Amino acid sequence: MVSSIQGLASITNPLNSVLIEKKLINVDQKFIQLVSLAEGLPRTEVVESGRNYWRGVCRSLIFRFPDDLEILKLDVRSYVDRSKGIIQIRSAARLGQSDLGVNLRRVEYLFNQLEEF
Repeated sequence: MVSSIQGLASITNPLNSVLIEKKLINVDQKFIQLVSLAEGLPRTEVVESGRNYWRGVCRSLIFRFPDDLEILKLDVRSYVDRSKGIIQIRSAARLGQSDLGVNLRRVEYLFNQLEEF
């Protein structure tokens, strides 16, 4: 369940999931860019795509294990500067107790690629 005020669901197992949020300038543009990057990830299927929220399933190369990937643009911008905001990305394995760091690397990759835009 997603709330544009509260954010994405919290992480229940830090060994197989990650939730990172960043304060960004030009948050609307950055959200669009992150969605584009996420949709370009190998073996990723888009499940839901909206103005403030995107969700997909990323599958591992060999065994096709599913990981849930979510991107949320939080609606917390002030009236003074409408370009600033917060984006959260959550990536979580559906199976197993450990993902060997795959989800953390995925989220870090997305934010690193965003900086290169």
